[in-house]
Amino acid sequence: MLRFEDPAYLWLLLIIPVLAMMRFAVWRQRKKKLRKFGDPVLLKEMMPDVSAYRPTIKFWLLLTAIAVLVLIIARPQAGTKISHDKRNGIEAIIALDISNSMLAEDVVPSRLEKSKLLVENLVDHFTNDKVGLVVFAGDAFVQLPITSDYVSAKMFLQNINPSLIATQGTDLARAITLSQNSFTQQDNVGKAIIVITDGEDHEGGALEAAQAAHKKGINVFILGIGDPKGSPIPDGEGGYMKDNSGQTVMSALNEQMCRQIAQAGSGTYIHVDNTNEAQEKLNAELSKLQSGTTDVVIYSEYSEQFQAFGIILLLLLVAEVMLLESKNPLLKNVRLFKRKRYDKSVVLLLVCMLGGTVHAQTDRQYIRNGNKLFRDQNFIKAEVEYRKAVSKKPDNPQALYNLGTALLMQQKDSSATDMLQKAGKLETNKIRKSQSYHNIGYICQRHQMYAEAIQAYKEALRNNPMDNETRYNLALCKKLLKNNPQNKKQQKQKDKKDKNNKDNKDKKDKQQDQKKQDKNEQQKPKDRMSKDNAEQLLNAAIQNEKATQQRISKAMQQRGSRRLQKNW
Repeated sequence: MLRFEDPAYLWLLLIIPVLAMMRFAVWRQRKKKLRKFGDPVLLKEMMPDVSAYRPTIKFWLLLTAIAVLVLIIARPQAGTKISHDKRNGIEAIIALDISNSMLAEDVVPSRLEKSKLLVENLVDHFTNDKVGLVVFAGDAFVQLPITSDYVSAKMFLQNINPSLIATQGTDLARAITLSQNSFTQQDNVGKAIIVITDGEDHEGGALEAAQAAHKKGINVFILGIGDPKGSPIPDGEGGYMKDNSGQTVMSALNEQMCRQIAQAGSGTYIHVDNTNEAQEKLNAELSKLQSGTTDVVIYSEYSEQFQAFGIILLLLLVAEVMLLESKNPLLKNVRLFKRKRYDKSVVLLLVCMLGGTVHAQTDRQYIRNGNKLFRDQNFIKAEVEYRKAVSKKPDNPQALYNLGTALLMQQKDSSATDMLQKAGKLETNKIRKSQSYHNIGYICQRHQMYAEAIQAYKEALRNNPMDNETRYNLALCKKLLKNNPQNKKQQKQKDKKDKNNKDNKDKKDKQQDQKKQDKNEQQKPKDRMSKDNAEQLLNAAIQNEKATQQRISKAMQQRGSRRLQKNW
């Protein structure tokens, strides 16, 4: 695979048609001038050694040499390291139970947090796959439509908590049904519903929903999380949730039901505990869904190919110089161009170009040596090679960027930031410029300098708005900046000051209101309610309350909608 590192220079190829048109105009003008001397046939007989086509061949040789020179400037590269990816993408809908029972802490730190961590690790293992997210409790809804944007999936995952669904309980059937309707219409692709729950199905119908999904070619995997012996559910106030009878609720994993649902959906039941065993089993099961393979060739490394183009350029120039402009079929009286000054200038240009190429090759060679050491994780020696490249060419942004990255891997953050800033200022390629500022943001984020990290990430996104990783880090730094303890302390002091000012103002207003009230009481006659009137008003209010309660009770008895008897 051939590519150009600096494709912008290819615009210089537009010079070729311009020179060709100029050559055509000069040729026509020359022909007109020859006609003024006499008949063209007679002139041809008078100049038997003049060739009509050799000058044209020489011109096109020179034009081709110019084109090859432009290609050299654009830095042709070819892939040297090839990898073959034989994995087909699958579609996975993750149905996550967010009922209150998922707050139980029999799995560290809690069932819900452990589930979110499991989903995040699962997404990290996806490559060409698509993922969607459904949350459910007593009801279910799509949190994230199926997509290949893994960064968005992680961001949506962080905001999940039981308060998203007001109707509590656990309705597995509705979650499975909604999940099987969330896939794309693409055929010949593995599809899986991954249900993460503690196995408390309060509504029923889950077996039938799993069987319906299996008929559509969708496998249903159940990840049961929790302790089969049961665990109390924290109520958020230091205690535990209680049922209607006042007893502490013990939420237990129903493994038997989970196995039955997985079997009905032609999937697998996996128990999630405090180890990573469930993660490995799930990855192994999902890999079995991939039917058929395609060989995708990926070039991960590129090497410079200007040497071959340089040889071609040299041959073209030699041929152009050696080609005679007059006829000589017997190879006698060999003579070169009459315009010897022009030939010497061409040769001088070639020598200068080759000299510049040798110099450029030296600093690029240091970079290639450093890259090889960097891949071997020998960052110290890689730093040495990159510094040699910088010493050869101090304004080489790639050498500066690679040096900064090598320093970053050695945790020499101050020097790394300096080199990356220089690389960002010198770099003209927006993608590489974005990478420099992304690494600066990472360094600042690691030192909890969130404001500086945000500025660096913003600069990276200005140059590469499609970088999802930078966008995710930017959002994370904004959240961390908001939750920074230092900011909290300053905000707390500010709130305390505002509260004191407000209390003083309220106290002053209260004193003024008291004075006005005392003045009004002195001016108005005092009206007092009799005891009989008060009793009549109280009885009337009680009767209205009883009537209202009767109407509500009657309406609830006539209501035909579904009610859940449990709120966990």
